[in-house]
Amino acid sequence: MSELQDLTSLIRANTALVVIETPDEGRVVDLFMHVLMQVWRPLFRWSITEGLRRVDLHGEDAPLSPPDATATLRTIRGMDQRGIHLLLDFHPYLGYATTQRMVRELIDRRDCKEHTLVLVGAKIELPPDLEHLAVRFSLRLPDEKALLKLVQDEAALYVREHGGKRVEVDQDALKMIVRNLRGVSLMEARRLARHLIFRDGVISANDLPELAKLKFELLNKSGHLHFEYDTARFSDVAGLTRLKAWVNQRRAAYSSEALPVGLDPPKGILLLGVQGCGKSLAAKAVAGGFGVPLVRLDFGTLYNKFHGETEKNLRDALASAEQISPCVLWIDELEKGLAASGSSEDGGVSRRVLGYFLTWMAERKSRVFLVATANAVQDLPPELLRKGRFDEIFFVDLPNHAARAEIFRLHLAKREVDWEGFSLDALAGAADGFSGAEIEQAVVSGLYSAHAAETPLDETRLLGELGATRPLSVLMAEQVNALREWARTRTVPAD
Repeated sequence: MSELQDLTSLIRANTALVVIETPDEGRVVDLFMHVLMQVWRPLFRWSITEGLRRVDLHGEDAPLSPPDATATLRTIRGMDQRGIHLLLDFHPYLGYATTQRMVRELIDRRDCKEHTLVLVGAKIELPPDLEHLAVRFSLRLPDEKALLKLVQDEAALYVREHGGKRVEVDQDALKMIVRNLRGVSLMEARRLARHLIFRDGVISANDLPELAKLKFELLNKSGHLHFEYDTARFSDVAGLTRLKAWVNQRRAAYSSEALPVGLDPPKGILLLGVQGCGKSLAAKAVAGGFGVPLVRLDFGTLYNKFHGETEKNLRDALASAEQISPCVLWIDELEKGLAASGSSEDGGVSRRVLGYFLTWMAERKSRVFLVATANAVQDLPPELLRKGRFDEIFFVDLPNHAARAEIFRLHLAKREVDWEGFSLDALAGAADGFSGAEIEQAVVSGLYSAHAAETPLDETRLLGELGATRPLSVLMAEQVNALREWARTRTVPAD
């Protein structure tokens, strides 16, 4: 059933108390105006500034009661015909015993007509005595057809306010913007669209990063998500050829409006590997490859000493990610937040968090692509590694010779060093066993050394820095070798 049909059914059933949580009061009034076309009732609106007024006639009548909440309820009770009463921001007054009692008597229809009270507000918490008597009605978020009309309306407004100057529109970008406006209310979408159009009079692909940032700031009510402003391109990542091919195969299906028959939407990957080998950079590159925003969830911030708060924080964070979708949700060092813990030392919080997270992974319908990274696979719970939790589990190993040469090239070019004067093959050979992060630090150390000596960085100095470094694969050889051996037959090599 449609939103209008659902609400009409509530009115036909003479529902006594309806609660609608939304900041968009205008949309509520408009929706009830449409309800009256199918079920006729007088429609009234109350606010503390205007009192109770009838709004379904041509023009609004004079106030029927003073703004006082108690006087308004007496007026409603004394009416000789049943009506619909939209009470805007009325819930704070329910803290008074007299007001609460009068609402209860209206709900019970004690010596009054069968009125419908509709409480409208951004956030409504009812007293326990009223909560079980209320029906909570949620406004549906606008679909793409409504959002497209909204953007077109804002473009027309821009033309009127700028002396007929037309908005330059890239049709492909317009489709992407409309798609990315999903998940917010009509009022919020209008504000975002107006910001994009009125800042330069252009709708183009350049608006997409700004829209992603604004939408994140609007929807990240949990505060546990972090917007990553800088995603990466796969051209910024050396090696990882299998991972790149895997993402490229799924890009079209992930971004398409309707999936090809027989295909499930891609849901996520787990990146295991040696520390410093580019798992975090790969996560950023996945978002760049899919062309969607990247948001990061820090599991450590979810945990709270009060009972039930940790689970609530996780629910809120994942709900925010779903509203921001399409996006890539990046969880770094997953084992630190979902470590295998069968003990009761934390009162079962870890097990409940894990249970809810696994349920969300299996049942989510939104286009939130999960990229999780982990270093200590032995600390991950077995339930998380079962086939089907992730689309694939990739192992990011120490870079091979060709990847090491490419990493040197990337970092030298990034720091404006003429890499063509270096033998990348010799550098890659000297860096055998080094991770990408260790190669980067060798370049940085070489630049500091060259700066102190007041000479340009050359290959000899860089080879000296490599020779003076003991990589993690040497310092922690037992642990690194054990991890590589574990992954050899259990995961897909990323390279």
